[in-house]
Amino acid sequence: MVNFAQNLLLMTSFEPKELSVQKLHGLLLSAVAPRPIAFASSIDADGNPNLSPFSFFNVFSANPPILIFSPARRVSNSTTKHTLENAKQTKEVVINVVNYDMVQQMSLSSTEYAEGINEFDKAGLTMVKSDLVKPFRVGESPVQFECKVNDVIELGQEGGAGNLIICEVVKLHITEEVLNEDETINQEALDLVARAGGSYYTRANKGFFEIPKPLRNLGIGVDALPESVKNSMILTGNDLGMLGNVESLPTKQSVEEFLNSLSEHHPNIKKMTHREKHKIAKNYLSFGDVDSALKLLLS
Repeated sequence: MVNFAQNLLLMTSFEPKELSVQKLHGLLLSAVAPRPIAFASSIDADGNPNLSPFSFFNVFSANPPILIFSPARRVSNSTTKHTLENAKQTKEVVINVVNYDMVQQMSLSSTEYAEGINEFDKAGLTMVKSDLVKPFRVGESPVQFECKVNDVIELGQEGGAGNLIICEVVKLHITEEVLNEDETINQEALDLVARAGGSYYTRANKGFFEIPKPLRNLGIGVDALPESVKNSMILTGNDLGMLGNVESLPTKQSVEEFLNSLSEHHPNIKKMTHREKHKIAKNYLSFGDVDSALKLLLS
C-alpha cells in the first residue's frame, strides 16, 4: 500500500446545512473552478432578445449532442432569470462560447437590466440571425451552438436552486480562425475564458499542458512500483502518477546501460543514496522524461 500520510492536508469540514446559502454558494463556486461559460441568447414570447452568461455549464453527450446550463434562482430573493423563462416559453436557445477578446462585453451583459432591455446593445455585441432557431447568435463568439431545449429540470424553489436547461445542438458555427486543417479546434487559438469564485476569471490558453491519456495504453499503476519509489519523500503524487502510467518497468539490462551512459556526467551515480537519485529523477519528470526517471529509480 502506498503511504501518502506525509502528503495529507489539514482539512476544515462542513455539512451544507450548517452554512448559509450565500456562504455555501461562494465555497462551491470557488472550489468547482474554472467553469466554462455559456453565453446564452434567448428570446421571449414576443420576440424580444435576451443575452446572459452562465457558468453552471458543460457538455454531457455527443450522440445526441447535449449541452446543459443552469440559471440558478437568485440567492437574495429566490426569483428566476429571464433566460429561464424564455427557454420554457420558446424551447430554443443559442449558446455562445466566450473568448478573451469579448470577456469584458460578456461581463457587462450580466448586469441585471430590466425586462425588455437588449443586452446585445448594452454590451455592444452583434446580433446574427440563426439558421434553425429564432434566438440570435453572438457575432463575436468564435463558436456558436443553435439549440432546441429538450427539457428544463427544476432542482428547487429556494434561493440558489438550479434549473437544468437541457439543450440539444441542432447546428454549430465555428470561425475558421480557430480551426486546424483537419477541422479540429485549435485550443490555443480559441482562447477561452472561464469563471472561478468571486470576481475571478481564468484565461485557458495561459495554462494548457498535455497528459498522455491512460486509455491509450495500460499503465502498470502506482501499486506496481517498488516500495522505495511509492514511499519516496521527494516524489509527489503527480510524479507517481506519471511513473505508474508506463506499460512496463524497464529491464535490468536497460537500467544498467542507462547508468553506464550517465557515468560521464555523474561518476558517482551508482553510489548515490535513494534521496539523491530521487531528486535527479524528479528533475527528469519535470521535463516529461519518464523513462530516464524510472531507470534511475530502479537502479
